[in-house]
Amino acid sequence: VQLQASGGGLVQAGGSLKLSCAASGGSFRGYKVAWFRQAPGKERAFVAAFIFNGGDTLYTDSVKGRFTISKDYAKNTVYLQMNSLRPEDTAVYSCAVGRPPFGRWRDADLWPTWGQGTQVTVSS
Repeated sequence: VQLQASGGGLVQAGGSLKLSCAASGGSFRGYKVAWFRQAPGKERAFVAAFIFNGGDTLYTDSVKGRFTISKDYAKNTVYLQMNSLRPEDTAVYSCAVGRPPFGRWRDADLWPTWGQGTQVTVSS
């Protein structure tokens, strides 16, 4: 499967963006799907994921209540709705698919397939 992330851009603090992660050459079904982000000079960090096939989700603490991961399998697309954006949310956001071991979803090294990333810049 190949992934294509889109939807990034420049937004003022407090604004919203919706990122998309479209899969081609395969399906998300049967896989976990995650969003990570990488800010300048920092390591790639976990943001959110579908961690069970039933739709259970996991978020990093700093985005809880602001970001929502969702999916449309008919469109083979996973989304990340980002509200109340803050300057510290500025990063390149990437989606990933895989089957990381239980409880290891935050470990970027355990996600084998990545999209190219989309830049999100939040101005103060």
